[in-house]
Amino acid sequence: MQTIKQRYSIVGNCEALNRALDVALQVAPTDLSVLIVGESGVGKEIIPRVIHDNSPRRREKYFAINCGSIPEGTIDSELFGHVKGSFTGAINDSPGYFGVAHKGTLFLDEVGELPMATQARLLRVLETGEYIPVGATEVRKTDVRIVAATNVNIQQAISEGRFREDLYYRLNQVPVQMPPLRDRGEDIVLLFRLFALQMAEKYRMDKVVLTDEAKQLLMRYKWPGNVRQLKNITEQISILSPDRLITPDVLLRFIPQDQESTQLATVHRDGDHSFESEREILYKILFELRGNVNDIRREMSALKKKIDDGAPIAAAPSTLPTTQLAPLQPVNPIATPLEDAEAEEYVEPERVPESLNLNDLGRQMLEKALERNGGNRKKAAQELGISDRTLYRRLKQYGLEK
Repeated sequence: MQTIKQRYSIVGNCEALNRALDVALQVAPTDLSVLIVGESGVGKEIIPRVIHDNSPRRREKYFAINCGSIPEGTIDSELFGHVKGSFTGAINDSPGYFGVAHKGTLFLDEVGELPMATQARLLRVLETGEYIPVGATEVRKTDVRIVAATNVNIQQAISEGRFREDLYYRLNQVPVQMPPLRDRGEDIVLLFRLFALQMAEKYRMDKVVLTDEAKQLLMRYKWPGNVRQLKNITEQISILSPDRLITPDVLLRFIPQDQESTQLATVHRDGDHSFESEREILYKILFELRGNVNDIRREMSALKKKIDDGAPIAAAPSTLPTTQLAPLQPVNPIATPLEDAEAEEYVEPERVPESLNLNDLGRQMLEKALERNGGNRKKAAQELGISDRTLYRRLKQYGLEK
């Protein structure tokens, strides 16, 4: 274990880190797929190098690919290759990473960012060793060892439909859990000392040293950025601090005190962000909207029945405020039945005064229908969704029979 740590410049003696390295060494001689899980910045990229260098494939090629950095439109071509002319810019054949890394190892970092279509193709490669380059018609074979890594909660991604469950189980033949920096105890101080020594040697300056109180403060911080953040802060202190003996007061000037930033590190303990609450809110809005639409439909159907039957309509306040009718304003008044046309009139306050009663509203609707149809009563009745007889009766009622 100490030899491995020295070879790859791994600093730390925490139990979780030693367990991760031990699993990597045990699985290295096999061809089993490995899934490395851990927060961003914990050093997941070390594990695939350990696996490859201690495997029978160590003399073959090793490729590390960040799946989140490749555009969705080109990721299939990058991984599986393409043939000349298969798309704009494909001026030559390309074997892709699976073709070039034959007999070697592929490290797929941020595998949780792969598009669903690419996940299906990756699953086929893992199960059969077969793939088809983009634009090709023949199946090709490859023998590649896959080591994947992710910083997202894959189980949560599966439940949200963003990751294939069958691919997860195929990649997760051997899981490796990398511990976050906040759980590594005194390893934090050892890493600070290493980074400070590297800066002193690189820029020929005195090394910064922590007091005991500063060490305790360093270990109590939550380190949302993990080892990467610790290295950045150590480099900042080495360059910007005039004092070489670092006290808690000096350290606090470089450690972020924003509560939001420190809380980011606890996301994986309490569970990743879920969209369940957002779904509940959307469902509630949709149900309320459906109820409002049903109420409007009932009111307008009753009004239409009264108009068809020729019953007098007394002025009465609507049970629904006009603000609830506002979403209906895109309705086309020419191609809609009477109830929708009336709903349209409610959302035009500049044309219909608030004090206007239903008799005046019906009169205006008839006038507009006749005007739009050049005085043709039959077409006007069809537009309003009423019979010719009802139209003639309403014209007589409103004094529009001439």
